[in-house]
Amino acid sequence: MTDTAHSTDTAEGTDTAAGVDPTYRDASLPIEERVENLLGQMTLEEKAGLFFQTMITMSQDGELAPADPVFGLPSNEEYVIGKGMTHFNVLGSAPTAELMAEWHNRLQELAAGTRLGIPVTISSDPRHSFSDNPLAGMMAGPFSSWPETIGLAAIRDEALVERFGDIARQEYAAVGIRVALHPQIDLATEPRWGRQVATFGEDADLTSRLGAAYIRGFQGAELGPDSVATMTKHFPGGGPQLDGEDAHFAYGREQVYPGGQFELHLKPFEAAFEAGTSQIMPYYGMPVGTEHEEVGFGFNKSVITGLLRERYGFDGIVCTDWGLISDSEIMGQPFPARAWGVEHLSPRERMRKILDAGADQFGGEAIPELLLDLVRSGEVSEQRLDVSARRLLREKFRLGLFDRPMVDAKKAAALVGSEEFRAAGEAAQRSSITVLTNTAGESGAPVLPLATGLRLYVEGIDHAVAAEYGTVVASPVDADIAIVRTHAPFEVRATTFENFFHQGSLDFTEEAVSHLREIAATVPTIVAVHLDRPAILTPIVDAPAAIVADYGANARALLDVLTGAAQPLGKLPFDLPSSMAAVEASREDVPFDTKDPLFRFGHGLSY
Repeated sequence: MTDTAHSTDTAEGTDTAAGVDPTYRDASLPIEERVENLLGQMTLEEKAGLFFQTMITMSQDGELAPADPVFGLPSNEEYVIGKGMTHFNVLGSAPTAELMAEWHNRLQELAAGTRLGIPVTISSDPRHSFSDNPLAGMMAGPFSSWPETIGLAAIRDEALVERFGDIARQEYAAVGIRVALHPQIDLATEPRWGRQVATFGEDADLTSRLGAAYIRGFQGAELGPDSVATMTKHFPGGGPQLDGEDAHFAYGREQVYPGGQFELHLKPFEAAFEAGTSQIMPYYGMPVGTEHEEVGFGFNKSVITGLLRERYGFDGIVCTDWGLISDSEIMGQPFPARAWGVEHLSPRERMRKILDAGADQFGGEAIPELLLDLVRSGEVSEQRLDVSARRLLREKFRLGLFDRPMVDAKKAAALVGSEEFRAAGEAAQRSSITVLTNTAGESGAPVLPLATGLRLYVEGIDHAVAAEYGTVVASPVDADIAIVRTHAPFEVRATTFENFFHQGSLDFTEEAVSHLREIAATVPTIVAVHLDRPAILTPIVDAPAAIVADYGANARALLDVLTGAAQPLGKLPFDLPSSMAAVEASREDVPFDTKDPLFRFGHGLSY
């Protein structure tokens, strides 16, 4: 890979402090030698700071961020200087890539001023998916915009996924993000599960191929100074959630295997190990009815040590999912620790169990003082800390953070969201669109592709954009064609945070069905449904002239496909069930297990 992001500048203030042996700063030495030199000089407090990775706020002006009362987060300075932490999951975005890069450099300067000058490692959740959700859009910021991961699965092109990974790598690295908290290679075998939009669908072979391509795009052939490390998740597969409820919440804590398919869910991880993923995140869920202890995977020694470390020989970083130890508050509402199966344990006992299980880092936690207390009380040995500290330091050296901690803000401005990268993302949005039905119009030919210049009645599409393709009218009665964008159904839940996870029934409401059928009875209608989960289209399938699916596409991408300016290449990445009864009767861990699906995996028409 060519490096397009880094400057050769080093952080200010990295002159070695008095009494510190600077050998670990010598880039000509083997990494293992540098790790041992640095580890041997670290105090217990400095080691403890490595073990915590949590959310950090990014300023809007390129300077260090103060405390954030909305999310209850301390200032950047309190994290780095007060708590001695060096791993952070960046929350939000600045208005430009240049400001993001400048903020990152200020943070590195802060870290450089500490006794050993250990650079910070910045991670991020996915930032490249097109979304019409303003909260999700904040996350995207200045980056190029692509379909959701499930949309990449619909395109089924390994080369495209690797190209996406390489572009995302360049954009991340340009602003200083060096760890991707993805890909998510869980098999979406439970149609109701709220997190499948970020997966590659329910087919193990497709997920394995595309997941490996994704990792190669971000990391390259091996992890190095131009890479973004991937934290592949959620080992050993988070898809088979009881009744599809998500394990962020107590009611979704159980993962079940009524079809005996535990091993199938490991297949994509085997491909990820072969591709060289440097990190792994276990899921929140607790396995029920297996050979493993019925505790959340982050606490589960037979899964992390037995399965991951011993069976697969994985010696990379294992970071828990966020918030296994401490209760918290999200958006003003209480949010208990996801300590499934060990709710009765105290935070210190939970921390000890996670370390005993074999994990290296506590996601979403910022309590190094508790870890210090465990070591000083003799409950955890310093030698155990050293095992994980070596892995965490080794990765900082491999990523070149000690040698080139700073990024070039001007280069970031030119690279991130460049015309070439944006064009690639929008082409992928168009390619992912999947035509499910396309019936004959009055002429006898299929209704799609549409002619341009028609009178259009639209819902869910900006009128100004639609006007580029035809004349927008106010009523279906006055239209030649109607285009209605809608979302796969979900149940509204009690708290704001829960509603970020679309869960529950896949049935449209009676009102939604009546509304769509009424429009379709008035004028030939195209229904475009956003499939973040498989929608049950049975009650409406016979009414529209055509039904298309998208997985994150802007209005122009959709209209380009509907008018034939671009070809629809998407194929369904999962079955679309025919009824909720079929979903409820299916087994959570078994792919393609709903009876008589309306549309099968791989379905997609072209023209």
